[in-house]
Amino acid sequence: MNDTTVRDDPTGPEPVGGISSARDWSLDDLPALTFDPLLADLLREEPVARVRMPFGQEREAWLVTRYPDVRLVTSDPRFSRSALVDREVNGMMAHRVAATVGLNYADPPDHTRLRKVMTKAFTGRTMKGLRPRAEVTVAGLLDAMEEAGPPADLVAHLHGPFPLTVVSDLLGVPVEDRDRLADWPDVILSAGPGPKSSEAAKERMRQYIVDLLTERRESPADDLASVLGRACADGGITEAEAVSLATAVLVSGAHAVRNNSANMVYTLLTRPELADRLRAEPELLPRAVDELLRHIPHRNGVGLPRIATEDVEVGGVLIRAGEAVYASYLAANRDPDVFADPDTLDLDRTGTAHLSFGHGPHHCIGAMLARMESEVMLGALLTRFPGLRLAVDPAEVEWQSKGFIRGPKALPVSW
Repeated sequence: MNDTTVRDDPTGPEPVGGISSARDWSLDDLPALTFDPLLADLLREEPVARVRMPFGQEREAWLVTRYPDVRLVTSDPRFSRSALVDREVNGMMAHRVAATVGLNYADPPDHTRLRKVMTKAFTGRTMKGLRPRAEVTVAGLLDAMEEAGPPADLVAHLHGPFPLTVVSDLLGVPVEDRDRLADWPDVILSAGPGPKSSEAAKERMRQYIVDLLTERRESPADDLASVLGRACADGGITEAEAVSLATAVLVSGAHAVRNNSANMVYTLLTRPELADRLRAEPELLPRAVDELLRHIPHRNGVGLPRIATEDVEVGGVLIRAGEAVYASYLAANRDPDVFADPDTLDLDRTGTAHLSFGHGPHHCIGAMLARMESEVMLGALLTRFPGLRLAVDPAEVEWQSKGFIRGPKALPVSW
């Protein structure tokens, strides 16, 4: 071991063995897509650090920021998600977003069992089938926007309805029910409305999905709800697990893709030379989407931590059994030892894979779908509206507050 540091009191506030006392991480709203200055500082100066976030009974947790350390913590079985179930770990929200019976809180072999069911709906063949429907959906939405005329809000016309439509098609949500679902993901994934509002939204969504799965067991179709319904009937998963899996897909598919894609368009509209290049070289679009995913700080803070099940050395620091460890994918994507000139948005960048969809067993199962949606949206916008531009000064764009996923509330454009 090299320069391994041991803390005799891992939750105490006093510095021990050369590590500074815990950093307070207030997780305030940052301007537009500004990279979190604390993450930038820790990545440079203290890549395995103690942090205190606003909520939770436990006072401190570890945070790792460098690419190799993030990959280690998120793939090594000595760091457990299931050990979180009975813990009130220090975190950025006062309520749990994900159900504890789903993928997010599972370790193998339960995680493997649940993921195996889900992969039946996320095959390359399924994505190829969804893409033509997605292209038709985008064309229809842009038809309506063009007919309404500029200025137009891209979030209302495209980034909101499109991901909800795609994930509803995947899950099997009837068209007439989709408006009911539109607001629930935002409430669930925001600290602003508070725990009671989040729990109420989760309960409404849970009951809706229970009813949908029941209907699909009786009348199966070619969708994820039918896959989950069959798995329940076969005893492969419980109803609670099926509901959790469907909820996770619906919430993340509608909310995260909406914000991430709007962030991408905002970035291109404030960097018009990049948009012009993609119009001239459309074959660059898949690579550009990946670079935008790497570069854009698409979330606030960090996701769920893991619990060390034994003493593990990470980045020269000894993490004790029972301690909570967060891994920042955002910071890992800016690691200068891995990505040359990491703060630059470089459409020619190739090589090392970014970690925006996670790593290890909990790598996002919907990554292929999210990439496809972003490519379809960006390609259609850039081709159809060569004069697309922000209708307001970039400083006037209003951003969502206290949300887990960052993104503009509205994106006014003209063309």
